[in-house]
Amino acid sequence: MKKVGILGGTFNPPHLGHLLMANEAMHALSLDEVRFMPNAIPPHKHVAYMPHDAQRVDMLRHLIDDEPRFSIEQYELEIGGTSYTIDTMRALVAREQTTQFYFIIGGDSIDTLHTWKCIDELTQLVTFVGILRPGSTGESVYPVVRLQTPQIDVSSTLLRARLAQQQTVKYLLPAPLEAYIRKERLYGTH
Repeated sequence: MKKVGILGGTFNPPHLGHLLMANEAMHALSLDEVRFMPNAIPPHKHVAYMPHDAQRVDMLRHLIDDEPRFSIEQYELEIGGTSYTIDTMRALVAREQTTQFYFIIGGDSIDTLHTWKCIDELTQLVTFVGILRPGSTGESVYPVVRLQTPQIDVSSTLLRARLAQQQTVKYLLPAPLEAYIRKERLYGTH
């Protein structure tokens, strides 16, 4: 059976922290691949500014282009609307019946799994993989494979603010991704 990790999010913008999570889960669990899955409309967060879907996909391509076992899963963008993990995973499991899915989440998401739509069914469809982070308890009544990984204190919120204020993001984003963001004039860059 093929083992596939799914790392979902807004990726607004994607960054080295996302790469670290995917890479650590891939190696710790011997995953065959990890797919980065951008949300159409995230149910749990309001985002003031979101680049076009095609731009988010392009940013992800620039992020993952040097790792052949990383790819982009565009299912949620293709169907549009609010992206609920349960709906997506029902569809992916039906589409790929010989695949075991591992849904990679951050420690803050472990703490809030009880709020996820149809969480009981979802835990039957996927294995949750939680990347522990400072500031989150990593506790849940739901089954989660918890991974201790190296930490990098970077977030999309921080990067958007730095880019808008023309501050450095060197070493927080791969150089090709930063160049793409500047070329597209995203996040107030020029």
